[in-house]
This record gives sequence, structure tokens and C-alpha cells, in this order.
Amino acid sequence: MELLVPNFTLYFQPSSLSSHHSLLSLSHPIPPPLSISFPSKRFQHFQKLISASSTSRRFRQSSRSKPIEDVSSTTLSPNSEKKDRLPADIDVTETNEPRSRVRLSVKVPPVVCQDCYKRVLDEFSKQAKVPGFRPGKKIPENILINYAGKQNVQRAAIESILKRTLPHAMASVTGRALKDSVCILTKFSEMEEAFTPLEFLSYDVVVDVAPEVKWISENAYKNLKIVVEIDNSITAQKASEDELRHRHKSLGSLRIVTDRALQIGDIVVLDIFATTIDKDNSTGEKIPSAERKGLHLDTEEGDYLLPGFLDSIIGIHRGETKSFPLIFPDSWKQENLQGIHAQFTVECKELFYRDLPELDDSLADMLLPGCSTLSQVRESILERCKEVEQTAREQATDNAILDQLCKITEVDIPQSLFEDQGRQLYGARLLELQASTKLDEQQLASLSSENAVNEFLEHQRGNITDIIKQMLAVGEIFKFENLQFSTEDLVKEVENSVAEFKRHNQDYDEEHVKEQVQELLVGAKVLEWLREHSDIQYVTR
Repeated sequence: MELLVPNFTLYFQPSSLSSHHSLLSLSHPIPPPLSISFPSKRFQHFQKLISASSTSRRFRQSSRSKPIEDVSSTTLSPNSEKKDRLPADIDVTETNEPRSRVRLSVKVPPVVCQDCYKRVLDEFSKQAKVPGFRPGKKIPENILINYAGKQNVQRAAIESILKRTLPHAMASVTGRALKDSVCILTKFSEMEEAFTPLEFLSYDVVVDVAPEVKWISENAYKNLKIVVEIDNSITAQKASEDELRHRHKSLGSLRIVTDRALQIGDIVVLDIFATTIDKDNSTGEKIPSAERKGLHLDTEEGDYLLPGFLDSIIGIHRGETKSFPLIFPDSWKQENLQGIHAQFTVECKELFYRDLPELDDSLADMLLPGCSTLSQVRESILERCKEVEQTAREQATDNAILDQLCKITEVDIPQSLFEDQGRQLYGARLLELQASTKLDEQQLASLSSENAVNEFLEHQRGNITDIIKQMLAVGEIFKFENLQFSTEDLVKEVENSVAEFKRHNQDYDEEHVKEQVQELLVGAKVLEWLREHSDIQYVTR
């Protein structure tokens, strides 16, 4: 979370409180981003979030509405930390609004308006080349205004007032305001219409502030009771057996099946077509994402398939076509297909079986270089799988702790923070998709549309909200418990990450890398502390 810095930019919002951002600029292929390395594999949850945030940040443009588009090319960007001294104090009324937003109602006294108006006239006088007046000679006000244009002078005066008074108006939210969330609600045209140097000038500003983390009870995060569910089917023993089977299969030769139908253990080449089934059982639209041509399917590796698909094609012969209905489960990864009734048509193009060599000591070195017996192969693979199992167990523990943090905290999340985190996640997903799939310009344009992002934000609202709550809660615990990490660890991890970027010839911002590593180290320290101070119970499912 970034707090407002002195060099901020103001945005006028002509009609509503909602903020609008331009979308990711993805008109050209983008290389896959590098993730920040981290010494512990356990902290993948935060590592993924942090790396996603930084890699997608360079593709985001924060536009909301154009800066003072109906005034001039001047942007309200105070570029000095020191406030400009005013001839009189301004009056500011602060009102708290939902979603950690603060409204500042600013009333600028006439003496300040007159001072700004005079400064503007002096500046126009220095730059103007009025016929009949030598450079540096004082130009009468009425002549100068007539030459420069009354409207131009007024607009410049209002801009000057805003530039000088806004830092004073923002004083009450200094250190709390979120970066790029400042928005002037009052229309510039309204200020222009009402402006006169001899009267008060009023305007309203809204700004998102850092949200407060509220715990359901005092010290709620201490002595947490955590239940971690472990999938009993995924054990080191089973994983090692699967790995050995995969290695054994890789040494086999494929043979064409000529005298029987498809059975488990075979490899089949399929053309798959799918359409939706309407409520009246009529054929609906095609489902492009479910269609494949020339799909090589190993029937022993069908865990990722739609439930019922494999059972429906067992027994098919080479050259045969089968048609059958299936339902996409509610847990299906593609949300637009969840619960959809579909009709599949499958054509068997080729059918193979594996001719495997006998599994004995003679294959040991081919199965795992350096091993001389099958027993050594089994033991080595099992040890590796035990490490993976332990890492998965620890990761499940961390995820359970983070989920529990969401349940014991309440946070009024600002819209700007929600959108920023959501767009970062969406940008990271687009980068991953672009790295793994060849997208044409039309597909990329569709995925990069404002509608596509808004749909993602809405569908992922709960997930995005939980992520923000977790990160804010972690930051609070780090502060409350006075946790620290060593400077040596920070320097070492930054150097390792920078070396990775250089090795892959990728651009990087060392300051952003440092920020990412700091957040990762903070998260690691907090999770370590929570594991030590929580009652953790493991159950199998």
C-alpha cells in the first residue's frame, strides 16, 4: 500500500464519485515476468501476490478523468514538500465517508483569492507582449486582462488557488492518504462561474485513506486455533509411485492398437467438439474452449478431465465417433462454464498402447542417473517426494492461517485500493496467459477491454478483498509484535533478485524489487510468529 507523497496529481471528476482507470496497455507481446526469488518455498502465497503487483504495475495507466481537461494544459501537481505560505488560513471541514474515504470541504478566504489573482496578473504581465508597452513596464490591469482574455486569467487564478491551498487542505490526512486517490469533486466550470477575487472560493475534495484493521476482539490473532485439511490421497508414498511409473512409461515404445477398443493405460488421439444443451434439450451454441483437434490423451493421466468424460470414451474404436452429454461442475475452473449442460462429440483418430520394458535393476540408471538398483531409485524418489509433501503441508498451514486472519478482521477497504489490487492481479493473469498462449491482437484487445477487467473485479471481489485483508493484517501484526528482519537478509535477497533479472535480460526497478523483498520478509516473519503462537490441528480428507 502506497501513501500519498507530496508530488501528487489532482483529477477533476465532473459527474460522479466513481473513479475510472484506463486498462492495461497490452498492445504488444510481453515476455513472462520474473518472480522475486525467496529462500523459503513455503511463502508462495505472498510471493505470488507481490511479484504480480510489480510486474503488472508497468502496464497500468491511472487515468480516472483527464486532468483539468476543460481548463488548460497545466496539471495540478504540487512539486514541493514545503507548503506555500498563505496570507490567511483556509477553512477545512473533514467528513468521513464509507469505504475509508474522507471528504474535505475547503473554503478559501478572499484575501487568498486576491493574492493568487495578483500573482497570476504579474506572471501574465511578464510574459505578455502588449503593443505600446516596453518589456518590464507595468501594464494597466484592464488592458492586460483585455489582451490576455478575462476567462484565461480567471482559469489561471483558480488553478493557482488550488495549487497553493490543496497542500494545506490535505494536512489533516497527511500520512494516511492513499496515492493517486485525490479527486476534486467540484466541477471546474462551477468554480469558474462563481469566481471573483473579492469573495470566498469553495470546493470539495475526496481522498481514500489507509483503512483501519479492526480485530473481532483484543489480541484476536494470538493463540489462533487453526485446522489444516490435508488431502490423504496426496502422500509422498503415492507421489513417488506415480513418479516412478511416469519414468518407466517414458522408456516404453508406442504401438498401434489394431484389434480392440480403448482401455485404461492406452493413449488416444481425439477430435473433440462441444455444444451447449438448452432447457428444451435442443442443441445450443458451440463451446470453443472445450473443443480440441488432435488431442493426445493418456488415459492414466485424466484427473484434469471433465467428470464422466473418460468413462464415456472407454471402449471407443479407432475411426469411431461417440456423442454423449455431460455437465460442467460448479467447481469448474472456467467460471463461464460452471453448471453448463453440454453435448460432446468425440472422434477417435488414433489408438496406441505402451510396450514397456520389464521394471528391474537394468533400468535403474535410465530411471534415475546415478542409481544402480531399482531399490535405490525408489528410495531416492521417495525422499524427494517427502520434501515436496512437507513443503505442501507447510504451505497448507500458511494458507489456513491467512484464511483465519480474514475471519477475525474487519476492514473498510477503499475502492481505489480494491481496484488497484484487482487490476494488478488481472494484469498478472494476462501476462501468464500471454506467456503460455499465442494470443492474436483481437483476442488480446478483448481480454484487455474495460468490460473484461470489470467482470474480473466483480467475479473476484471476495478473493481480492481477502487478499487485501490478509496483507493489511500481516502488516499490523508485524508492527504490534515489533517483529524485525535483518538488513543482511534484505540486501542478500535484493541482490539475488536483481541477479535473476539480469540473467534473463529483463528490465527492473531496484527500488520496486526492494519493496517486494521487504513485503515478503515481513510476511515470512509474521507467518513464522503465528505458527509458533497458534494451536494447529491437521485433519485428513
